[in-house]
Amino acid sequence: EALELMYDVIVVGLGAMGSATLCTLASRGHVVLGLDRYSAPHAMGSSHGKTRIIREAYFEDPLYVPLVQRAYDCWTELERRSGVALFTRTGGLMLGPPSSTIVTGARRSALQHRLPHEILSAADVQRRFPAFTLGPDMVGVWEPNAGVLQPELAISAALGVATSSGADIHMNEAMQSWRTVADGVEVTTAMGVYRARRLVLAVGAWVADALPHLAVPVRVQRNVLYWFAPVHRADQFTEAHFPIFLCEYAPDQCWYGFPDSGDGVKVALHLNGEYTHPDALRRDVADAEVAVIRELLARFLPNANGALRHATACMYTNTPDGHFIIDTHPEHANVIVASPCSGHGFKFASVLGEVLADLATGREPAFNLHPFRLSRFGTM
Repeated sequence: EALELMYDVIVVGLGAMGSATLCTLASRGHVVLGLDRYSAPHAMGSSHGKTRIIREAYFEDPLYVPLVQRAYDCWTELERRSGVALFTRTGGLMLGPPSSTIVTGARRSALQHRLPHEILSAADVQRRFPAFTLGPDMVGVWEPNAGVLQPELAISAALGVATSSGADIHMNEAMQSWRTVADGVEVTTAMGVYRARRLVLAVGAWVADALPHLAVPVRVQRNVLYWFAPVHRADQFTEAHFPIFLCEYAPDQCWYGFPDSGDGVKVALHLNGEYTHPDALRRDVADAEVAVIRELLARFLPNANGALRHATACMYTNTPDGHFIIDTHPEHANVIVASPCSGHGFKFASVLGEVLADLATGREPAFNLHPFRLSRFGTM
């Protein structure tokens, strides 16, 4: 017998990528269901912590620049449709020795894509942003278009637009399994069985669990976010006076930070934590971890090295090459796998919502997705 298809697309996981995908699909008039094992937005995955960086002079690879430029437009459109402010432009500083990965990579992207930017000496940086103390061996790549996104608000805004466009959303309903059936896919939860033409798996750190028959070579890494009260000259750290920054303080060792928008100066190490399973993430933050980040504050941002206001753990889902995964399942053309993002994905969620909606409805995406294919790992 022909199975009744309830939906055009089911989206599993309503964090950064899933919420944007559901929003785009519903806005285009598709009949869609979104499922999340928790109640999104939540602090159990990779899309929490009040702020995320968006930047244009992308040090990782110039191939991301067209994607992030479209992402800015899509964030603006989500702000317009939801009535919620999501982006604050602060400018951004990519800091490190002239030969560092961050500085050379940011310059390469800026030059290749003709992005507005300046190269600042350590003295220039300190004159313009007196919160910083930099050694004379460091330089800064200044990019005026960088700034701050608010992840929980963004997810709520996307889900709100999706709901008002007709999407069904089921929170606290985890997928137990999925399978392909004659004319589509079937997703089973504790609450029931749902059928659709296509399935988008946007499950973040749980991707290996959701694809048990594929050896997806991802590793889930714990990452801690910290908020500190300025100890002196709090005015130096306001959004009007302090940019987002990434700083390579030792070869391929990076930390990053944000202005104080009311919760303290937020800082974190990049690609630095222990590896874990998402259900076993260590959520407490040890004194020794706080001590490490305080050493960086003492060295580079001494006026921010006040009381620890808050610390929380989130997760990076890292691929071997640091690039995303955006692809159709190698054995099931109607199943799309979305983006374990190696700790640099949130800013792209708005545009990847379009890309994944395209893939889920047979449209040709507007971007080169070749670097994000599963087949590059050689095990597929």
